[in-house]
Amino acid sequence: MRTISTLPALLMFGASILGLPLTAGAAAAGAAPLKIGIIGAGHIGGTLATLWVKAGHPVMISSRHPEELKPLAQSLGPTAQIGTPRDAANFGDVILISIPYGALPQVGRDLAHELAGKIVLDTGNPYPERDGEMANEARRKGTGAASAEYLPGVRLVRAFNAINYKSLQSEAHRSGERVAIPLAGDEPQALELASQLVRDAGFEPVVVGPLSQARLFDVGSPVYVQLLTAKELRARLGLH
Repeated sequence: MRTISTLPALLMFGASILGLPLTAGAAAAGAAPLKIGIIGAGHIGGTLATLWVKAGHPVMISSRHPEELKPLAQSLGPTAQIGTPRDAANFGDVILISIPYGALPQVGRDLAHELAGKIVLDTGNPYPERDGEMANEARRKGTGAASAEYLPGVRLVRAFNAINYKSLQSEAHRSGERVAIPLAGDEPQALELASQLVRDAGFEPVVVGPLSQARLFDVGSPVYVQLLTAKELRARLGLH
């Protein structure tokens, strides 16, 4: 596998394989803006849309009733658009899915063509009281394994599921050591781009391992919704 020694080089390489244009300003800074499609613009999705627009990334926020998102899009400025989930899946070079976990299988079926081959950040958590029996099965398997089954053909990264939206709003870009966001995924390039988006949102990424290790920061784990630095998170998970 090709090794890329610096993050800026990787970002430009990642942009090229995704078909992203490198503007003069982005190239000079060593990174390119990423078009981000956000499926589910609730507390987590809406907050990340705000943080990523501020970081210079164009976004499309979406729902089944996109007209309801006009106030949010207008508050974000001209680099934010609204659309349906299918529009967002077509728009984004990177996709954030932030919906109730029980809806994930349907999204995977409905948007299989649009999502195929794309980097997808999955923030959802299974709650049996809301999502039914499938949530118990997902918890048994671990969400990394379960989400991969529901979203076949994507370059999946579990991300932003172990922080609540209020902390996402209040702790972004805090002074001193940043709050850590654990990540899990099977593809190094997807993890690198996800890590950069975590940094752009004002947090510190910690790659825990492949998707099978996402269970280490699932609901009920010792690090779930704990505001930890990267050093503290690694220590609790026994990472070196």
